Amino acid sequence: MTTVPPPDRAGPGAARASSAAAALEVLTDRSLDPIVEMVLTVRAGAYEAHSADGWVRFARHVEGPGWRYEVLDGAGRNPLATQDSSRFAGADAEAAARYPSRSANSYPHAYEQVVQFFEAPMAPDLCVVHSAAHNYEDRGGHRGEHGSLDVVQARAPFVLAGRGVRADGLVDRSCRLVDVAPTLARLLGMAHRPGRGLNGLHRADAYLARQDGHPLSDLLVDDDRPRHVVGFLLDGCNPNTLYRLAGSGRAPNVARLMAMGTAFRHGAMAGMPTVTLANHTSLITGALPGHHRILHNAWWDRHSGEVVTTNSPATWPTAMTRLAPGIETIFEAIRAAEPDAFTAAVNEPADRGAVFSTFDFFRRGDIPPFPQPEDLPHVTMRFAGPLGDYRFNTMIDHMATEQAVGLWRGSYRGVDYPAPRFCWVSFQLTDCGMHAGGPRSEVAEAAIADTDGRVGEILDAIERAGALADTAFVLLADHGMEETDPATTGDWDAALAEAGVAFRDEGHGFVYLDPQA
Repeated sequence: MTTVPPPDRAGPGAARASSAAAALEVLTDRSLDPIVEMVLTVRAGAYEAHSADGWVRFARHVEGPGWRYEVLDGAGRNPLATQDSSRFAGADAEAAARYPSRSANSYPHAYEQVVQFFEAPMAPDLCVVHSAAHNYEDRGGHRGEHGSLDVVQARAPFVLAGRGVRADGLVDRSCRLVDVAPTLARLLGMAHRPGRGLNGLHRADAYLARQDGHPLSDLLVDDDRPRHVVGFLLDGCNPNTLYRLAGSGRAPNVARLMAMGTAFRHGAMAGMPTVTLANHTSLITGALPGHHRILHNAWWDRHSGEVVTTNSPATWPTAMTRLAPGIETIFEAIRAAEPDAFTAAVNEPADRGAVFSTFDFFRRGDIPPFPQPEDLPHVTMRFAGPLGDYRFNTMIDHMATEQAVGLWRGSYRGVDYPAPRFCWVSFQLTDCGMHAGGPRSEVAEAAIADTDGRVGEILDAIERAGALADTAFVLLADHGMEETDPATTGDWDAALAEAGVAFRDEGHGFVYLDPQA
């Protein structure tokens, strides 16, 4: 058994140990309990999670290509003890447990989540995990939120369907988002090869250079490989709501895909932190955020003093230049295995290696047209009229639909294309709708219905191309979405400042201590 301590660069270290102790005392005080779920850190060669109810300290040991975790010490209630992925699965179960307390909540793969997070060199000294109820006032008071370690905010939908896939329907099961890329690689018939696993050491059965996940091989029919694979990413989509609307007839195209394959009722778990670009990148690379190093939508670089923002309109097109060395996208893996394969990343910022990419247009300054929502199909004008974000994301998603349909038609903006071997399409409207009203709101349901219509357009284009019977599909999200409590607001920054702790807080919960040191 080999015990591996955390990287020296992660956590507060000896120089900031006093500040860390003071900050932990403030952040785990009962006065902040409504908004602080727990605080994660690294101290004295081990990992720790602290809450107002108790704390745990644990270590990691090498076990094959992954880790085995050992609890070393603790007191009170272990914040990471409950890791049941089935908690709050199903629309009724989630609706009956709004704003679950820490004692009622669950944190799937919690030890793995903490360890991978602190692998990143830009990891903060402390990571504050917000409560399920916390409503961020400075983010516009979203009624739906994500980012936390908890099961609802981590849980994305997962549907695998079409040729080469078992048709088992909706089953009581879960996976991780990092399992998706190796599953799709195997579905495409790619051969496994040596790479690195979750612990950074050699694994002989990898499909990508750094592969933290595992292929869901039991879902695949090995002697019936598809010629094409298409991915639909519905950003920030709560699976309980999605599956409910599919069952009620409001999302018929999602229902069609579910009937063609297997869906996981317990979802696919995002990596910590459960935010957009971190997990878009995990889906495309098979590596967790702490390993591919797109750790959040924003963070602070202690060495350069730079605030790194990766998800603004200005920075999305170049975000992948920050990928860690040794990380490979599925687009790159396909190109290495099949140099002539045509791959497409439609409205997907994690696009490195794709032959066609929406963000190539932006990098060239050749921005595709954005028609107004009044002129478009699959638009709920009740929300696209008054809500600026809903309107903007409708335009973005229509552009993505036009591109995907054009590629399957064989021509887009006067350029001819072959049928994609691998086509990934990202939609943003679901994230907008669920932030605006929460996952069970009318605006969230409208966003799903509008997006479902666009998925249907692409399915129709594939069918017209004569490729539907030879295509496999995956439909999922980059993270979940949970209803917040409008009455549960507040900011732990004020309490830290009042206690005299020197810090800076970036990315909503990344606390860097003694920033001037």
